Amino acid sequence: MNRQRTGLVLTLFIILAALTTGIPAAAAPSAGPVVDALDRAAHPLRTVEPGGDTGDLRPLDRMIGAARVVGLGEATHSSHEFFALKDRVFRHLVEDKGFRTFALEAPWSTGLRLDDYVLHGKGDPRRIMREEFQLNYLWWNNTDYLRLVEWMRAYNVRHPGDPVRFMGDDIAWSGPESYDAVEAYAADARPGLSARLAELYRGLRPTVPTGTYLDQYLKLPYAERMERAARTGEALRLLRQGAPGADRAAHDWAVRQATVIDQTARQYAFDLEDPAEVAAAMRYRDEAMAANVVWWQRHTGTKVLLSAHNNHVGYLPEEPARNPKVQGAFLRAGLGADYVNIGLTFGRGSFNATGLNDDVIRRWTLGPAGPDGNERTLDRVRHRDYVLDLRSVCAPAHDWLRRARPTRSIGTAHPDGPHDIALARSYDVLIHLHQVEAARLRDR
Repeated sequence: MNRQRTGLVLTLFIILAALTTGIPAAAAPSAGPVVDALDRAAHPLRTVEPGGDTGDLRPLDRMIGAARVVGLGEATHSSHEFFALKDRVFRHLVEDKGFRTFALEAPWSTGLRLDDYVLHGKGDPRRIMREEFQLNYLWWNNTDYLRLVEWMRAYNVRHPGDPVRFMGDDIAWSGPESYDAVEAYAADARPGLSARLAELYRGLRPTVPTGTYLDQYLKLPYAERMERAARTGEALRLLRQGAPGADRAAHDWAVRQATVIDQTARQYAFDLEDPAEVAAAMRYRDEAMAANVVWWQRHTGTKVLLSAHNNHVGYLPEEPARNPKVQGAFLRAGLGADYVNIGLTFGRGSFNATGLNDDVIRRWTLGPAGPDGNERTLDRVRHRDYVLDLRSVCAPAHDWLRRARPTRSIGTAHPDGPHDIALARSYDVLIHLHQVEAARLRDR
């Protein structure tokens, strides 16, 4: 398996680049009237940086309304302005709209470690991020997210009775914490099951660093990956079928950990040589991430800001042949109007990404979008950075926003895209930034 495919399957971000498909871009009305309509609907942003007055985010509050989960996207996986804006928006939503969870497109068990830090001060966030954010997750080990996590901890010190939480919704990795939780529950509440669980989880509990474990897992033959998924599924079945006993909460938590362990194994139980199977794996991943967010929201009762790529928070996939249904569509199906999403676009600037066929991290720079690109028109709006409610924009911009045309949407490797995206069909709200700069990665 070459290095490109390893990256693709590892987090299923980049898959079969030769299969690029999309909705053909339709002819647009004259840009002048469209820009005029966008001008009237756009609300300027004062800054993307956290701190200071947040009065410019009041229109965003109205757009979010009573939603309990808000997906906030990004058009690259490593631009400072996107990460800083998420920090700023989350702080505002915590203080003004009662949000209490920051969810990241990162493994569930990684989220547990960071949640322990923000809740109890357990561990060093720098070390946690260095150890957990490896391979295709390395983009999250940046100075902006470190600042956010430290702010969350400081907030909880000031508000111990009403804390903020951190969760990871992704499934590419299940760390030892999840296995420990299942085994501790069995030893205490169902000791007769302990030996059987140890047998079923044989060879699965990580004993090496995150990146090494994932790399080794991907090198396993398809039949062995299938066999592992069968074992994790049996472990989950045995836990579920037993009586919860006196401590129902402990039972439910053990089942939750076993569920995520099973999700991880099943994500890799696809034939990665078959394009149809790879697409099914992508769909499975997005469905599982959505299920994890819904579980968290319902069991904690908190409002959640979900940070992920545009292609995961949106309603329509960039490339349906490669990723038939995305997380945002699953969340809307499960939550209805309680889910609102926000797409992010940018006019020009830089970002970090690898090449398509190597692991070398580069700083890529893009100039203005092409004449047919969404961003070319969005950048003509009179505000440098702004928020736009796509559901209420008037004609002729209303129709313009519902037609697919080239749009920048860049994952972990580049070149990537542009992809034909109909903004108003994919997102409820749009934040457009005139210029972005590559994020500052840590431990590099």
